[in-house]
Amino acid sequence: MMEEIECKPPTQLIVEASISSTDHPEKNNNGEALSPSCSNILTKIHAGYFRISLSLGCQALLWKILTQPNGVSRDVLHVFSKLPSTACLLLWCLAALTQISLTLVYVLRCYFQFDLVKAEFSHHIGVNYLYAPWISWLALLQSAPILLQNSSLLYMILCWTFIVPLAMLDIKIYGQWFTTEKRFLSVMANPTSLISVIGNLVAARAAAQMGWKESAVCMWSLGMVHYLVLFVTLYQRLSGQNSLPTILRPTFFLFFAAPSMGSLAWNSITGTFDTTSKMLFFFSLFLFVSL
Repeated sequence: MMEEIECKPPTQLIVEASISSTDHPEKNNNGEALSPSCSNILTKIHAGYFRISLSLGCQALLWKILTQPNGVSRDVLHVFSKLPSTACLLLWCLAALTQISLTLVYVLRCYFQFDLVKAEFSHHIGVNYLYAPWISWLALLQSAPILLQNSSLLYMILCWTFIVPLAMLDIKIYGQWFTTEKRFLSVMANPTSLISVIGNLVAARAAAQMGWKESAVCMWSLGMVHYLVLFVTLYQRLSGQNSLPTILRPTFFLFFAAPSMGSLAWNSITGTFDTTSKMLFFFSLFLFVSL
């Protein structure tokens, strides 16, 4: 019993070092000095902040989908089609500006505070947020203005640039669930683990838009199988338990975000809103009402 308690990771999200209040500026791994204010910012900014650009990017993607003509003559869809294109463009620009700003700051954090980045990667909650930057870029890419066509070479290069890191994170994290005793899924699973599932499904939709059907099905199946495993594990483990800090309670909404994204991705793969897409949609709707 004592061994199980010792191997169980802490449930705090913050993977940050305390900031010393000395008069001497901190230095990075290369010995370069940092100003106290800059060091303070780089210490506090972690990958979890990318959830801001992720939400904006997904909202921009939603607006683009609603405003696109799909050949279905329904009054509700006609209302959405009349949304001003300028508003959609401004929302996308805001999401892109936020994402670029966070990316630049996090690149500086990787250079000057690499020890904190390694601590994030080793943390059972913080590591899941490392998916967020790549998901945000993919969402921005799919919601980009019409100037960037899905079949263009630039679109394909950017798409695979953002998909490959997701696949590498999958191999690392999912492999640890199988092989590393202290990082088994039963110990490490938490609602933020569903971010990896959403990343695979967003990548599947991006691959489907490029016409890479086999790659899209591969990413979709990888995401949905792990969603099923995570759903069963978390459903049994977290029911009636206070396993997460209060600040992380909103991550429970990831339970219905994954199947809804799966429905959208499968629609892009098959080209039609078939039975599988409808099943995932109604399942996500049920989870939304339940939560």
